[in-house]
Amino acid sequence: MSGAVTDPTRVSRVGTAPGIFPSVGHAIALFHRPLDFLNSLPAQGDLVELRLGPQRAWMLCDPQLVHRMLMDPHTFDKGGTQYDRLGALMGNGIVTCPQSEHRRQRTLLQPGFHPSRIAAYTALMAEEAGALCREWRAGEQVDVTGAMMTLTTRVTSRVLFSGSLDAERAAVVRECLAAVVRGLFVRTVVPVDAVFRIPTPANRRYRGALRRLHGLIDAIIAERRAAPPREDLLGTLLAARVEKGDGAPQGDGEEPSGITDREIHDQILTLLLTGVETTAMCLASAFGLLAENPEAERALHREVDAVLPDGRAPGHEELARLEYTRCVVTETLRARPPGWLFTRITTRETELGGRRLPRGSMVLYSPYLLHHDPASFPEPERFLPERWLPERQSAVPKGAMLPFAAGNRKCIGDRFAVAEAMVGVATVAAHWRLRPASGQESRPRPAMTLGPRSLMMLCEPRHHSHHNRMAGDNGVDNV
Repeated sequence: MSGAVTDPTRVSRVGTAPGIFPSVGHAIALFHRPLDFLNSLPAQGDLVELRLGPQRAWMLCDPQLVHRMLMDPHTFDKGGTQYDRLGALMGNGIVTCPQSEHRRQRTLLQPGFHPSRIAAYTALMAEEAGALCREWRAGEQVDVTGAMMTLTTRVTSRVLFSGSLDAERAAVVRECLAAVVRGLFVRTVVPVDAVFRIPTPANRRYRGALRRLHGLIDAIIAERRAAPPREDLLGTLLAARVEKGDGAPQGDGEEPSGITDREIHDQILTLLLTGVETTAMCLASAFGLLAENPEAERALHREVDAVLPDGRAPGHEELARLEYTRCVVTETLRARPPGWLFTRITTRETELGGRRLPRGSMVLYSPYLLHHDPASFPEPERFLPERWLPERQSAVPKGAMLPFAAGNRKCIGDRFAVAEAMVGVATVAAHWRLRPASGQESRPRPAMTLGPRSLMMLCEPRHHSHHNRMAGDNGVDNV
């Protein structure tokens, strides 16, 4: 979905974003109405200049330009206001590390995301999704966003460190994430450090959340060092640990070696944060969109009932047969990509779209903007899972769909995330129909991720559950 070939003869349009404010630039528009602001930019050009505080930046509105940038990570490296802030939170993990360190880090982590491991993870994903379904009751109003955060926290915890997050620790993660994702977004669009040194309640919540997250990871790592080895991602990292006097990483051309204690901490925190929040937002968005689009919901239910009779748990083989379910997840990633805005930094003077960019220029791209381009996706505001059926998805221009980026910095957990989202959607749909509570809508709220922040929905049991259940039963068989 990201194999575009750029046309070197094409002349790009260069423009300037309207509505600049003194001192803060376009930060007000990007903070208060970010999606509308993004959608207004293509009219200004393919490469649009804007200001984030005192910093000049360039937004890429053309998928060919975005593809060219992503396929040249040595020139367009991780950096800019977003990754400056993420680095302060995650340290030097695989998401935030510079390109010079990326190959070594990815090679260390890649075994945990090999397709064979994803197949093995499917069973625990289904187990946790089934457990969540059994917690709900007919007619109950549930916070679907919170429930999906609980689900992805449980799954991520088991994959990373064999379930070292008990209920209390999982609650800490969810609470801290709420403060962090909001705070990171504000710090990205308003890159003025002095504002965030003021001891306001929001700034104190943000700093406190960071301290608690770092403390939690340190405690888990210390506990695992004193315990027998386990076959999980933390176990893989601990087995690779070496003492390096200077802590210097290898370059792209060198073979990977072990990692330091600090790197273990950074990788675990990175995978925990990215594994929980993004997939939870995707799942919550999916259920909101399905409720608003009954034809798509009926098509999903027909497939789930055929592939998972009597509500059985989906396994790896069943996932391959859940074609429409995959389409629902893919269309959700198009319409509501959890990762919706990213920054890069130029490492040298370069040319992009006919514009000369000096070294240190900040470049932005938005999967949300690209995914709502009517030239790539007719009727972009409509939720149409059928776009992704095998006979139709070839009509989607290559490079226009970028939920996980592209090139060698593509998300290492993309297959894992899609499998987890499919299991979650299929398991819930096999047992429950979710209806919006009165006055609720699934409108996404942008922060560092995009999705509904508190989506309240009513649980209706599906038809295949036993009809003679006693009052108070949840209507869900063991799965």
